[in-house]
Amino acid sequence: MTWTPIRARAFRGPADATIDAANADAWSADTRGLPVRALEWVRLRAAQLRDDHGAIAWMAIVAAFYFAATFVRSQASDWGPDHMMILATDMAQGRVDLSSLTTINDIVTIDGRHYQAMSLLPTVPYLPLVPFEFLWPFSRWIVSAGIGVSAGWLALPVARRYGPGGSATWWLASLGAFGTLLFTLTIEGNFYYLAHLEAVLLTFLLLIEWHDRRRAWLIALLLGLAALARPTLILAAVPFGLALLAESKDRVRTAVALAVPLLGAIAVTAAWDFVRFGSPTETGYGIAWIEGPLARLRDQGLFSIVHVPDNVALFLGGGFDVREAFPWLVPSNLGHSILLTTPAVLIAFAASFRDRLNQILWASVILTAIPVFLYYGGGGASTYGYRYAMDFVPFLFALVAVALKDRFGNLEKILIGLSVAFVCYGYVWQVYK
Repeated sequence: MTWTPIRARAFRGPADATIDAANADAWSADTRGLPVRALEWVRLRAAQLRDDHGAIAWMAIVAAFYFAATFVRSQASDWGPDHMMILATDMAQGRVDLSSLTTINDIVTIDGRHYQAMSLLPTVPYLPLVPFEFLWPFSRWIVSAGIGVSAGWLALPVARRYGPGGSATWWLASLGAFGTLLFTLTIEGNFYYLAHLEAVLLTFLLLIEWHDRRRAWLIALLLGLAALARPTLILAAVPFGLALLAESKDRVRTAVALAVPLLGAIAVTAAWDFVRFGSPTETGYGIAWIEGPLARLRDQGLFSIVHVPDNVALFLGGGFDVREAFPWLVPSNLGHSILLTTPAVLIAFAASFRDRLNQILWASVILTAIPVFLYYGGGGASTYGYRYAMDFVPFLFALVAVALKDRFGNLEKILIGLSVAFVCYGYVWQVYK
């Protein structure tokens, strides 16, 4: 695939309004302060969006469906601050342990103090809510909906960049926002699921940056931040980093630009683990309290090849049970086949393996999938679908978009339609189960 240098391209708004490439040159050469340039960037994008009626309509549709679904789901659940809200308030007071517990699952107790075995990034969106105590009971819904809606909005620009255009763009955007577990994970208001929402949001931003400008420092920063939510995504730095180095004219500078954000993310993770568990390599997942069945699986290894057969079988063949009461199809508590949540990922296999972009995307899928299938936790306890697969689903989504450039017929539409239908059933299940 031939990549067009940024200075030779015009920036096209989604409504086909062209912004002169000279603006990009002025941006690059501008020596003014970062706040000024950031404000100019925001104004430029706002002007671009104002003329893009399709994008505005898409944003309204995603927000309306996500917020409405979240509200309905919240009425069928308990209210109150979750562990991330509690931890955020505790962090504001200078402590990293939990002052109170709502559950003992995934809790590490050291010298009478209780710590949540969890990556750092899911706590961060709660911090702005700390001063507003009246919002604490609703915080998990507010945070999840905000992150999820933002990720859903980005499905459209990703579809526009990687897909064939035309009506296929809207089919692809619908797949990204309503045909993946992004939708069902958003409406749950669950801090475990929030990590996946953050990872999808950051991966979509990564894909947009890769298509547009491919700045090494920003690629690495997005991957590093995504790894602070879902550590498996640090592995995607390998194919993206190698590709950047291969095409770079100044490989030393590119290597430094890649290394600094990634090493920074690793250092933050190590420090977060050290202050909680006394070791930079102890994540807490191996020593936290969990329920008996999962504890027995973990005893075989937190990550172990012994888990692979069952995980792959669940990922490909896990189905529904049937009950007499509505809703009649009962998914496994450990998750079920991606073919019964997002069968449209099959379209990705039509993307040519010879294309350089596709090689990068497939390598990212494979590398992030390895720890997912080695993990003892199945598809993710107490969830609809195989939620751990959301680590690599955004890369598959981009591959689906690329594949549709060669063929977009009735079969592809059926697979996308089935994906939306299965995910919508997941919503019904979560509300009425």
